[in-house]
Amino acid sequence: MHQASLTIDPAFRVAPVRRRTFGTFVEHLGRCVYTGIYEPGHPTADEDGFRRDVLELTRELGASTARYPGGNFVSGYRWEDGIGPAAGRPARLDLAWHCTEPNLFGLDEFARWARKAGVEPMMAVNLGTRGVQEALDVLEYCNVESGTRLSDLRIANGAKDPHGIRMWCLGNEMDGPWQIGHKTAHEYGRLAAETARAMRMIDPDLELVACGSSGSSMPTFGSWEATVLAETYEHVDHISCHAYYEEKDGDLGSFLACATDMENFIASVVATADHVRAKLRAAKRVNVSFDEWNVWYQSRFASREPFRDWPVAPPLLEDRYHLADAVAVGGLLITLLRNSDRVTAACQAQLVNVIGPIMTEPGGRAWRQTIFHPFAQAARYASGDVLRVEPVSPLYDTAEFGEVPVLHAVATRDDQHTTVFAVNRSTDRPVELTLDTRALGTVRVVEATTLTDDDVYAANTADAPDRVTPRPNPDVQTGPARVLLPPVSWNVIRLAR
Repeated sequence: MHQASLTIDPAFRVAPVRRRTFGTFVEHLGRCVYTGIYEPGHPTADEDGFRRDVLELTRELGASTARYPGGNFVSGYRWEDGIGPAAGRPARLDLAWHCTEPNLFGLDEFARWARKAGVEPMMAVNLGTRGVQEALDVLEYCNVESGTRLSDLRIANGAKDPHGIRMWCLGNEMDGPWQIGHKTAHEYGRLAAETARAMRMIDPDLELVACGSSGSSMPTFGSWEATVLAETYEHVDHISCHAYYEEKDGDLGSFLACATDMENFIASVVATADHVRAKLRAAKRVNVSFDEWNVWYQSRFASREPFRDWPVAPPLLEDRYHLADAVAVGGLLITLLRNSDRVTAACQAQLVNVIGPIMTEPGGRAWRQTIFHPFAQAARYASGDVLRVEPVSPLYDTAEFGEVPVLHAVATRDDQHTTVFAVNRSTDRPVELTLDTRALGTVRVVEATTLTDDDVYAANTADAPDRVTPRPNPDVQTGPARVLLPPVSWNVIRLAR
C-alpha cells in the first residue's frame, strides 16, 4: 500500500471555480448531431426533434457551455445553409470529414437545443473559407435585436429574441495543414484581429477566442502563439489549447499520467501570452480556453479505410471508453481546475457518440460511458474556490513523462462543503490518503465515492450501462480523515462541518 497525504487550507486559494470549465462540444461530425442530439422520429423526440433522453443526460452531465459547430467542420461551413424552412436547405459536401451535410439542424436549432439543455452557446466562425463579412453577418443574425435584414430574418425564422451568444471562437485550428483554409501564423493573426475588431464594432462586450496551436507537438507550437497574439492581443480575451490523449503500446502508466502533458501545455501557453503582454505593455491578461480536450484513440481513426462516397452522419470516432480512460479524464479535469487562475473556459470534445461521454443507438437507447462520471461529479461538486493541494505522494517512473506522483488531486471549497478530487494512478497498489484539515476547523467526511473496477478495461454498454459507475467508498476513517483509494481510480471526498 502507498501512503500519501495532502493539506487543505482556505489560504491556498487559486481562483474561483469557473463554471465554463465544464463545457462540451457539438460538431457536425459523425453521429454527434444526427441520431445524437437530434433525431426526429425517435421515441423520445420532442417537438423540435431533439432526443429527450440525450437532453436529460446532458443536464445530468452538468455541461455549462457548448461549442458549435466545429471543429474542423466550421472551416468550410456556410451558416446560412442551416436556417429557414428545412425543405429549402441545401445539402453540402463536408470536406473536413468527407461526408454530406444535410443542414437539417442549424444555428436556430442549436440555440433552441442549448436553452433546453441549460447550456451557454459558444459559437465558432469560419475563418478558413470565409472572413470578416461572414463573421459580422452571423453575429448580426444572432445578437442584434431587430431592425436589420439579418436580425429580422432570424425573427421571421421563428426566433423573436436574439440568441445573445457572448463567446465566439475566431476559427478553428488554423495552424493545422489538414484545416480547410490553413494559414500561417501571421496570415491568421491579421485576419483574426480584423475580424475581432469588426465584431466588437457591433458588440464591444463579446468574449473572443483566438486560435492557439492545435497541439503542443505541432512544429510551430510556441512561435504560433507568439505571432498570433502579437497581432490580436488587444482584441481577444482567450487563446485556445487543444489536446487529446490515448494509451500507446500498452503503456498504461504513462497514459494515466497524461495530465502532466496538459499541465506543461498550459504553462507554456500562459508564459507565451504573458511575454507578449510584457512586450506590448498591456494591462489585461489573455487567458486560456482549453476548448478541445479528451481521450481520443486517434491511432484507430488514422488507420481506418477512407469513405468511398459521401455518407450522411456515418459512425465516426465512436471510441468505447473503459475505466482507465475515465481515470485519465479525471486527471485532466483535476489539471484544468488546478489552473483555474488562467484556464477560464474548457470544452470536452465531444458530447454524444463522437468520442463522447454519452452514447446512443439510432432509434434506440442512450447510456453513460465511463468518462461521463468524472465530468458529471466535478461539474456537480466543484464550487466556490479552487484550493491548491500539493500531495505528498510516492513517485512512479513513466516512459513518457519520467517520474510522476502516484496521487493527483485538487480541492474546492464553498460555504458548506470542501470537496477533494483525487486520482490514484498506481496500476497495482492502493493509496491510503490522509487529509490534513486543521485549517478548516472541525469537519468530517460526509461522502466518499470511487470509480474503479477489477478490470481496468471494463466498459459500459447499452446492455450493461452501469458496469463502471461511482460507488460509495467503504474504506473511510476519521480523526484524522483517511480514505483508501484503490488502484486506477477516480475519487470524490466530501467534507462538511
